[in-house]
Amino acid sequence: MSAATTRSRTPDRLCAEAVDLARAAAEEAAAPGVVGEHEGLVSEGDRVVTHFFGCREAGYRGWRWAVTVARASRAKIVTVDEAVLLPGPDAVLAPEWVPWSERLRPGDMGPGDLLPTEADDLRLEPGYSGEEEPPPNSAVSHEMADLVEAEDADVTEGTPAHLAVTPARGSIAAVAEELGMRRARVLSRYGLHAAADRWEESYGAKTPMAQAAPASCMSCGFLARIGGSLGQAFGVCANEFSPADGHVVSLGYGCGGHSEAAVMPKPPQPAPPVIDETRVDPFPLRPSPDSGSVPATEDESTAELGHS
Repeated sequence: MSAATTRSRTPDRLCAEAVDLARAAAEEAAAPGVVGEHEGLVSEGDRVVTHFFGCREAGYRGWRWAVTVARASRAKIVTVDEAVLLPGPDAVLAPEWVPWSERLRPGDMGPGDLLPTEADDLRLEPGYSGEEEPPPNSAVSHEMADLVEAEDADVTEGTPAHLAVTPARGSIAAVAEELGMRRARVLSRYGLHAAADRWEESYGAKTPMAQAAPASCMSCGFLARIGGSLGQAFGVCANEFSPADGHVVSLGYGCGGHSEAAVMPKPPQPAPPVIDETRVDPFPLRPSPDSGSVPATEDESTAELGHS
């Protein structure tokens, strides 16, 4: 072991005794009364020592003020290098940072949010088969040269296999784009299975709602079928009163809103009115003179009130 290494592990005496200088530097960086007791020191190298002081700031339990002091070779004056607040062994720290792509959970996206996908996302695969390879056609013959202008084709010299750049026209991607079928990536088998597992867990045959349902969605009139391979096991619920309205449901799922589970009874109709045509009830067109509250004969009081 060299002498320099031995000296670096032994704190310099003058730097180790400069506790008051280190405290003054810590209080200048923080505030008087915030710096706690001296909690030790550590040698950082030749004539370089770091002093630790407790922190009394609220919310910084276990943190320490670290003041590094040093002196030049053959000098007796100790100077301050820096004063910082560092976490101690028992300090309360924030949890380890996790990338946003690993923190994201279903339902976290809101209006206006963008969710980019990685180039090697296991849930996606190329939307069209094959690679950008030249078609296995021979060179354009002289007989076909006359049809080049009519077909708007590009004539190349030599066979496509010997071309440095793949022709844009006639490639798999160009043809797929012209047919309106080009998507950069589509769901892979892993992506399909992952989606099916999520949907089956939320609206599948093993959910409590499906277990208590009178029938499954396969025979429900509110089920909207979907295309693709997933359409063999899933559909979309279109019953506004169902808890799964607007969601992808398994064909084995069910709820109390099944279209054929129960028929709503018709409202009771009142009986037709009974008309007795064997008798006649007289209905006078005018009331009798003694049927009202005002006597038929006028007196002075009723005349003043305007009764007639």
